[in-house]
Amino acid sequence: MRTCIIVLFVVFECSTFSATQSSHKHNRTATDSVRLPGAAFVAMQKIDPERIRAHVRLLSHDLLEGRGTGQRGGDIAAEYIATQFALYGLKPVGDNGTYMQKVPMVGITPAPETTFSLMSSTGVASDLKPLEQYVAYDQTQQPRSDVDAEIVYVGYGIEAPEYQWDDYKGMDVRGKVLLMLVNEPPSDDVNFFKGKALTYYGRWTYKYEEAARKGAIGAILIHQTEMASYPWEVVRNSNSGEKSYLKLDGSPKLKVAAWVQFDVAKQLTVAAGMDVDKMIADARSRDFHPVTLPVKLKARMVSKIRPFESNNVLAMLPGSDPKLKSEAVMYTAHYDHLGIRPDMPGDNIYNGANDNATGCGILLELARTYADAAQRPHRSILFASVTAEEQGLLGSEYLGKHPPVPAGKISLDLNYDDIPPLGAPEEVEVSGAERTTFYPEIEAMAKTFRLTIRPDSRPEAGHYYRSDHFSLARVGIPSFSINEGTKYKGHDAAWGMQQAEEYTSKHYHQPSDEYHPSMDFTGDAAMARFGFVLGWEAASQTKLIGWQKGDEFEAARIKSFAGAQ
Repeated sequence: MRTCIIVLFVVFECSTFSATQSSHKHNRTATDSVRLPGAAFVAMQKIDPERIRAHVRLLSHDLLEGRGTGQRGGDIAAEYIATQFALYGLKPVGDNGTYMQKVPMVGITPAPETTFSLMSSTGVASDLKPLEQYVAYDQTQQPRSDVDAEIVYVGYGIEAPEYQWDDYKGMDVRGKVLLMLVNEPPSDDVNFFKGKALTYYGRWTYKYEEAARKGAIGAILIHQTEMASYPWEVVRNSNSGEKSYLKLDGSPKLKVAAWVQFDVAKQLTVAAGMDVDKMIADARSRDFHPVTLPVKLKARMVSKIRPFESNNVLAMLPGSDPKLKSEAVMYTAHYDHLGIRPDMPGDNIYNGANDNATGCGILLELARTYADAAQRPHRSILFASVTAEEQGLLGSEYLGKHPPVPAGKISLDLNYDDIPPLGAPEEVEVSGAERTTFYPEIEAMAKTFRLTIRPDSRPEAGHYYRSDHFSLARVGIPSFSINEGTKYKGHDAAWGMQQAEEYTSKHYHQPSDEYHPSMDFTGDAAMARFGFVLGWEAASQTKLIGWQKGDEFEAARIKSFAGAQ
């Protein structure tokens, strides 16, 4: 990385120019260089991997108890981040002149009295075991809900007019429980659900939302590791103990939001006289129609309800331009993880070192770097460390609906989530960036940094819809995450893929995601530098960044512009 820095120094220092002079470069090609003012480049050089390490070590320490949402460890993490912002001299932009934006939430814990049974038409009941065979929550935030309803198989549970796809075909599913597949119809055609890349229609959150909008009282997702892109242990660990929700806002909710093991789905379909493999194959056709199964779900959902408040931590560096400082570029990273599972023997602290103490460490180092720079960019810089990402992007959803700067005045959100401390990267992943008008600048910067832009290594996993930038994109803000690819200095790409696969299978959402002194934060610092330069450039342009014409978020961007007037 030292050689790269020397090259960058020559490029930047010999060609230093003001943000005003560079602002016409909206049609820059990938062969051009992005250039920084000298003061910004000097600040960027001071980004320190050991400072990132120190933040990660603290935030993932056992004393913070896994940074659970609405739990003591999570609150301590928020206070730590706010204290760092204060030490850097950043302006608080939370509630009432503080760094904290209160997020009203409700914690729901399934009680032991909960029952979950599949009842055949002959009256034979199959009682399922929680966590082993199913997970389920009552989204209505009521202490008790009783369900005795027919199960309707709705394929992928998707209604997408732009792809001429409708799994419901006008069927009235009010009061029913819907059985559905995760993911979306497989295809290599980029014009059909974006080919191999997962769209939001494939995400479990969409499926629950659509089922509730249709008037269903429950939805059961069939888990398959290949389709979900993660094992049952991830589903189990993410849906055990208390789960958090934003306080009800009037939108419809499900009495049963559940997952079942694939073997359970097999048993269910056999009881219905059907074949699960054929049902999956049938769901891949536009001609698929919903099927009412001769099986009912009989469930008693008993929940412990705990209203509480968690916090997003928000700070700002005001811009230098009298007109443009009312606009902003934003950096985000979630600080929460899964807390403690008191019912689990042995190590039951989900420390979340990679996920996402690394992103917080980068966010804090970026905040310090901007604050220490001898010059400020024209637009303001927002720093947001958000809560409850692991609960379904809840903190960022609330932030998107209640931003300290109107969404129509935020040019860009750069998000950091789970940056592996594996050494010096030779690739960068910016999946979703190509959907924005800022992509030529990103290509030029990657070339300057001697980083190859790697396409999403697992597009079928739908990573774009699984991190906090998505919440900001939904309100129109051009947003994406910055991460390393799979090629690292001294290793081939296969080594990087092996590290990623091992982490996903053995450590992701497991207590073993812990800090180790052997971690190499060179890459985290490189991603921080890359994001610093992108953010400075975005903050210096005369025009706000937008989405490419026809993108799914373009309409939200237009709406946000109107709302910012």
